[in-house]
Amino acid sequence: LGGELPVLELPTDRSRPAVQSYRGARAFFKLAPEVSDKLKALSQQQGCTLYMTLLAAFQTLLHRYSRQEEIIVGTTIAGRNRAEIESLIGFFINTLVMRTDFSADPRFNELLKQVKELTLNAYAHQDVPFDKLVEELQPERSMSVAPLCQVAFGVQNAQDEELELPHLTLKPVATESDVVRFDLTVWIEERPDGLECLWKYRTELFERETIERMQGQFERLLESIV
Repeated sequence: LGGELPVLELPTDRSRPAVQSYRGARAFFKLAPEVSDKLKALSQQQGCTLYMTLLAAFQTLLHRYSRQEEIIVGTTIAGRNRAEIESLIGFFINTLVMRTDFSADPRFNELLKQVKELTLNAYAHQDVPFDKLVEELQPERSMSVAPLCQVAFGVQNAQDEELELPHLTLKPVATESDVVRFDLTVWIEERPDGLECLWKYRTELFERETIERMQGQFERLLESIV
């Protein structure tokens, strides 16, 4: 993360305000099971995880929109990498910063190797708090953008499970939230019938029709990759 960290300049429907409001909305779409299966097969063939493949594809989409050679994306990690804290109740999530270089115009397989190495290196340093990174790197601060990364991405492959206690059964309930930290957040969940994709976006920058068009283009990009 040395040197100048570029701000991701996506094409937006409206000009960026001087101060971000954190108001947002969400849009869902689901990938066809056959595409999801081919993405998993490609990941196994290339010796990487599904997350790495999807991250490389998403950063490719951002590169094509912005035409920037360096694409920086934030990603969350559970922060439970020690056996002694696995059973503790608490919030251990940290944000990792993924910086990918497109300057050599890599083929997708080449890009995937770069993203795999990047991801493994980030995991090795996952205990460094995001706030500490901001403090040490001291990026140019602005009230209009989030520091270090303006877009976030994540993949969830743990299946929802019901928790049973005496006289109680607990299960997750989806809630609506219109608060967003980033210009765009893409969250993908692995389901038995395919990959379910949630896109959260800043409404002061994007119209819903634009996000839906981006979703369609992301889907076509994934289809062309496999």
